[in-house]
Amino acid sequence: MEERREFKPYVPAESKLPEMTFRAVFLGVIMAVVLGAANTYIGLKAGMTISATFPAAVVAMAVMRILRGSILEENIARTTASVGEALAAGAIFTIPAFVISGVWSEFNYWESTVIMLVGGVLGVLFIIILRKPLVSDPTLPYPESVACAEMVKAGQKGETGAKYVFSMMGVSALIELFKNNRGIKLFEETISGFFEFGKYKIQLFSGSNPVGNAQTYTGGVYLSTPVASPALIGVGYIIGPRLSAVAFSGGVLGWWLFIPLAIFFNSGLEGFIKNSSDWENLTNAVWYYQVRPIAVGAMIVGAFHTLWGMRKQLFDGIVKGLKEARQIKAQNLTYSRLEDDLPLPMVIGSTFLLVLPIVLIYYYFTQNLLSAIVAGLVMTFTGFLFSAVAGYLVGVMGGSNNPISGLTLSSLVISAVLMVALGVKGTRGVEVVLGVAAVVCTALGIAGDMLQDLKVGQLLGGTPRKMQIAEIIGVIFTAFVLVFPMAILHKGTEGGIGGKYLPAPQAGLMSVMSKGIVSGEIAWPLIIFGGVLAFALILLKTPSPTLIAVGMYLPFETTSAIFVGGLIKYIVDVIVKKRNYPESEIVKIENRGILLASGFVAGESITGVLLAGLYLLNVNLPHISDNPFIGLLVFPLVALILIFVPLKDAKSNQEKRK
Repeated sequence: MEERREFKPYVPAESKLPEMTFRAVFLGVIMAVVLGAANTYIGLKAGMTISATFPAAVVAMAVMRILRGSILEENIARTTASVGEALAAGAIFTIPAFVISGVWSEFNYWESTVIMLVGGVLGVLFIIILRKPLVSDPTLPYPESVACAEMVKAGQKGETGAKYVFSMMGVSALIELFKNNRGIKLFEETISGFFEFGKYKIQLFSGSNPVGNAQTYTGGVYLSTPVASPALIGVGYIIGPRLSAVAFSGGVLGWWLFIPLAIFFNSGLEGFIKNSSDWENLTNAVWYYQVRPIAVGAMIVGAFHTLWGMRKQLFDGIVKGLKEARQIKAQNLTYSRLEDDLPLPMVIGSTFLLVLPIVLIYYYFTQNLLSAIVAGLVMTFTGFLFSAVAGYLVGVMGGSNNPISGLTLSSLVISAVLMVALGVKGTRGVEVVLGVAAVVCTALGIAGDMLQDLKVGQLLGGTPRKMQIAEIIGVIFTAFVLVFPMAILHKGTEGGIGGKYLPAPQAGLMSVMSKGIVSGEIAWPLIIFGGVLAFALILLKTPSPTLIAVGMYLPFETTSAIFVGGLIKYIVDVIVKKRNYPESEIVKIENRGILLASGFVAGESITGVLLAGLYLLNVNLPHISDNPFIGLLVFPLVALILIFVPLKDAKSNQEKRK
């Protein structure tokens, strides 16, 4: 305990700086809604969201500088704002599954809002119990939290970085306007085509005896350029070359191996092929109905592998949390605002109270009180259990790489099996299982975000209690708004959510699993094949089998665009290493690159939502051209910006010191 008391934050404990002011919370709520809508789009499109910590910190610094606010007000605004991304992640990974599975014909506003509201607040309450052991754990590096804290400290010296975010938002918004089917269409996002193999005869033998007649096999491979998306390239840049390569490897396995194999071995399909477009339609059908279930099986095994690898840290985190909770009263003797949490009795009481409305929602879904109570208990237990895992992973890898969908899948499987055992099947069973998954997923999203924010607050000198209250306020406001961008995108995008342009891989996975277990509609052999694939990847010690499975589940254009972003980041890393910059300069280059990439993500995402909204209002913008080659210019443009802007500023900073 002495080591913790010796920690020296940027703002000392005895400071009386303004902190939780109306303007800080109001700014944070506005940013939470905007960032939530933006991440709704990018999450449905790419299957992952981007931590809002950095763009929220930049905007908070820029606005608070104009208002002459304190660094602690900036911290509260950023904490409140980052809720938008976290709640969006939990929502889009699960709530669209209600629509994709067919149990809802459209997004039900009140059911969705209650799920997000209760799940989000529970995520905050769970982390209050786990805050002290996880935030103060010296073995957890918290890479994004440390980077954000350093950026905020630099901002106190006049370096806000707002110009990087807002300028790139403008660039990506303009590109999205010219490539979106609902915008002023100037060019296509991709160039694609199907390349046929030709026809080959294969005769099978048993010893020297032929088995049947020789069969003719044919097929080919579908090739496509990466999608011309600054947002997806920005995602790849932020997660880095390693993780983007892992995700892309899944795309390679799915689109260049499994799909061609499935088509090749399905002899007789050539009778259905009349032109090249038929081959492309067949490719998409094989991917959707045969390869995606294989990816689902791989995700399931990958998710349980992640949990198994976390077993010791999970147990230790819960034990430490409960031990610390019992010592809160003793700590009143050495009270410090830096250790001031919301009272534990109130936290525990609120947790139980929040279970009641969820049980009522589950009863509304199932019309079975026992199954509703069981579902509520499963949600509470798995939510708290996996919040510890999510928090730990944020401490290790940062919020951008937190696999909350994999953790959610485990709770879905548990609840689905229990619902079947209780006799709740059909549409009602699917609905309650998805209800459990949705609450758990939103809780995990908020839990990871809350822990990342609390670590930033610890480094800067923020008051935990005030940050926790700000986070709850952000959850409440965002939960009432976030259904609208999902509904707008579903109605205003060709194919809707689950289609080509918004594949929503995690929601599709939740839909397939819930229907498969509860209704018996799942292709179990394909699921088993995927599990075997993941098991083999685990034996090979492949990094993140779950991420490889996600790459198989996504369109090839998406994973390849993310990979392009990772390659750009790799080029930057090589240049930085060769030029031998000092550590302080490397941190600045990293932060500038992240801010530029975050601007790309935010600009395209917000524009995509706005264009979908205009379409719903019957505002039709002119369609100029479908030229796909213009879109190729996006890649060198984005690469030049992400490579030379951070390095150019780094060079000029070095020259100033000479």
